[in-house]
Amino acid sequence: MQDLREGLINAFWLLATFDSDLVEITLRSLQVTITALMVASVIAMPLGTFLAIKRFRYRRLIVAVLNALMGLPPVVVGLIVYILLSRSGPFGVFGLLFSPTAMIIAQVIIMVPLIASITHQTIREIWSEYRDLMISLGASKVQRIQALLWDGRRPLLTASLAGFGRGIGEVGAIMIVGGNIDHATRVLTTAIALETGRGDFGLALGLGFILILLAIIVNFAIHMFAQTERQSLW
Repeated sequence: MQDLREGLINAFWLLATFDSDLVEITLRSLQVTITALMVASVIAMPLGTFLAIKRFRYRRLIVAVLNALMGLPPVVVGLIVYILLSRSGPFGVFGLLFSPTAMIIAQVIIMVPLIASITHQTIREIWSEYRDLMISLGASKVQRIQALLWDGRRPLLTASLAGFGRGIGEVGAIMIVGGNIDHATRVLTTAIALETGRGDFGLALGLGFILILLAIIVNFAIHMFAQTERQSLW
């Protein structure tokens, strides 16, 4: 109890004084995750929309694989990215291992199946309503995708927030490909694991409070967008 009490006091002090290490780690976490989210959204949303409106062989298989990959263990993603980016790997020449770029790549792989799957489900419902109209207007595939993405922007933003929540709390893959290097690749989750092992509960709890706050903000935003979407339907 004494360690917990002292840890809480130190954590609140670090938060109140905007400790430089705490701020640096938080900003790096946000930079990595937001960048990964932008890249993942650019890939996943058009992919999910294409799968919703296009009928072709093996489409159901691809959708099933996407849904299955939503539960892909992050440590496996980290291992695969590590092998690909290591010196003996096919992309080792770029020297990306143990860098923020490697962490972004890992998070993109983790986020894409989640965002693409939610996008597919959302756009499939919208497409069932507008399919005949778009076909009668002679809209091209690109125009259909653009129109559907715009019409489903609220639920798709919810999908992006879900991807952000998945990425910001990730530790396994990030630890493997980032290396948890101080002032380089240390983020909220890896720093919490490190400081807990060191016994520095003040910094660990301070970082934990920030991570919890981010999770609350994301979930609140998802709830608000979902409420807005339901109200717009009435």
